Amino acid sequence: MRIGELAERTGAPARMLRYYEQHGLITAERSPNGYRDFPEAIVDRVRQIRGLLDAGVPVKIIKQILPCLGSPEEIYFPVPDPEMLAQLEEQRDRMTRKAECVLRNRDAIAAYLERVSGTA
Repeated sequence: MRIGELAERTGAPARMLRYYEQHGLITAERSPNGYRDFPEAIVDRVRQIRGLLDAGVPVKIIKQILPCLGSPEEIYFPVPDPEMLAQLEEQRDRMTRKAECVLRNRDAIAAYLERVSGTA
C-alpha cells in the first residue's frame, strides 16, 4: 500500500511515517517510480510504534525493542545490553505508573457519573 493509505489506516500523518522510515522503525519497498510500497503487516507495526510513543517510550528504545513486538518467543539477544535492560525496566515502570493513574481517574469518573445520575 502507498503511504497515503497507510496514513489513513493508522491515523499517522505521512510526514510521521517518513520519520519512522528515516529512523529505521518501518521499511518499504520502492516501485520503479520511487513510490513507497508498504506491506500489510506495517499497519500493526505503526500502531505499536504510535502506542509506544504515546506511552513516552523514546524512538531510540523503540528501535531496540522492535524485534520483540512481533513474537517475543522467537527473539534471541545473545548478550543483552545492561544499559538497554535498565532503560526498558524504567520505561516499564513508568508505563505501569501511567496505567495505574489512568485506571484511578477512570474509576473516579465512573463514581462521579454514578452519583450524578442517581444510580449509586
